[in-house]
Amino acid sequence: MWILMLEAGVALFLLVFIVWWTMFSGRPEDRKRPLRQKDEQLREPLREPPREPPHQP
Repeated sequence: MWILMLEAGVALFLLVFIVWWTMFSGRPEDRKRPLRQKDEQLREPLREPPREPPHQP
């Protein structure tokens, strides 16, 4: 009987631990990493250049 109680306790502990872990695993909004200048420079070549209108004679 004590083995069943132990197993139920371990299962309950794991359930509470998993729920707690997922609730607090993300960063708060004010501590998220801002976009660095280096990241912006890496994205720059991926942007398309502005298109020129076709030339009319």
